[in-house]
Amino acid sequence: MALLADPDAPTEVAHRLVRPLCDRLAEKAVQGQRFDVQVVSEPFTAETEDLPTLMRRIADRRRAENWDVVVALTDLPLHVHGRKLAVNLSHEDGSALLSLPSLGGLRLQRRARRAVEEAVLSLLAEPQGTGGEEAEGRARSRPLQGPFTGPLTPIHPGQVGEEETADRRYVLGGPRGYLRLLAGMVRANRPWRLVPGLSKALAAALATAAIATVNSTVWSLAASLSTPRLVIAMIGSVSLMIGWLIVDANLWHRPTDASPEEKKRTALYNASTVLTVGIGVLVCYAGLLVVNLVWALFILNGPVFASATGSPLHAAEYWSLSWFVASVATVAGALGSGLESDEAIRAAAYSKREQERRSMLKDDHDA
Repeated sequence: MALLADPDAPTEVAHRLVRPLCDRLAEKAVQGQRFDVQVVSEPFTAETEDLPTLMRRIADRRRAENWDVVVALTDLPLHVHGRKLAVNLSHEDGSALLSLPSLGGLRLQRRARRAVEEAVLSLLAEPQGTGGEEAEGRARSRPLQGPFTGPLTPIHPGQVGEEETADRRYVLGGPRGYLRLLAGMVRANRPWRLVPGLSKALAAALATAAIATVNSTVWSLAASLSTPRLVIAMIGSVSLMIGWLIVDANLWHRPTDASPEEKKRTALYNASTVLTVGIGVLVCYAGLLVVNLVWALFILNGPVFASATGSPLHAAEYWSLSWFVASVATVAGALGSGLESDEAIRAAAYSKREQERRSMLKDDHDA
């Protein structure tokens, strides 16, 4: 069997799945049956999000390589009949398609292993002593277990059209399903990669913080600010940074048509963009706060600080100053982010497949 994975994160997930998947399948399958799992990294979703086309590509690839079973992994959120797809199976073609974002943002590796395991066992289900149509029907009736069942999961069976090659489908439903998919999309984008992608912005922020920390006027301001005002300053500076990055790098997605489904899809992508950039900016902010605190502990002098502010230099003053300076430095970092190239920010903020998707949409719009 084979795991056909999109490049980047899906391929990494697939490689980590091989050994535990072989062990689990050997335990659950027919006694004595051995499994050889091959990982193939290939952009099989390139230039299309159409589900029938993707399933046809997967089936053609399986026949070309003579694989018994193939499970395809993508970090692209897929939609079918207005629903968000989790997994699509075709017992006749021995193929399955799994959308990794549908598994959520937590315990991805474990959930992916269980999902692939259940998909393979379902595809290999061939009752003995029955005709082809009956065997196919019984295989279709086998419900998936693992992450696809239970009272707490938002994944449930979905409708399959008569003209489709797929015979079993699971989709996400309800607000919890939306939040789970959104968390999975953010996880696929890996927002922590935004930090090294904002090197010029971070340099501007650190330089501003270093100067502000030794400024007596900043000392007085920080000492006079209450906790609610410090919180407002933090929210304002982080929001400014997020908004500036999205606008300056043209990260905001616009619907390609006026259909309700396209508007919902656009809202989902934009929500994932805001969360991805927001998490990256918060990581930068936390880093600035720690650096400012260390710098303040090293550079500040108690008597000098007390003479400038009228307040003794205690732990609360160190914290207030570092917190306020982090907010000021974040605003400077937003201005410094204008020195970054749009491509560098997009590369840091999105998964490889999402970059390809946006590039394709841009080319279609320019054409």
